[in-house]
Amino acid sequence: MDIVSEALAFEQAKMKNMTTSDRVVASREAKRLVLALNEIYKRTKDANLMDIMKRITVKKRRIESRLKGKPLL
Repeated sequence: MDIVSEALAFEQAKMKNMTTSDRVVASREAKRLVLALNEIYKRTKDANLMDIMKRITVKKRRIESRLKGKPLL
């Protein structure tokens, strides 16, 4: 499976009812995908790759915000 199809599959995956360890794994996977897509983007300058990276980054931020928890006031 190539990296673009992996990224699209990750983007479509449901992220409900995840344990903390599942969130850590998903965050690392998102980082790996974004870095791999970025290497391809550097060579091709394909706008579709940039859009995929942005969407995965948004999902990664949501996962990481759940990992960090609510801020204490």
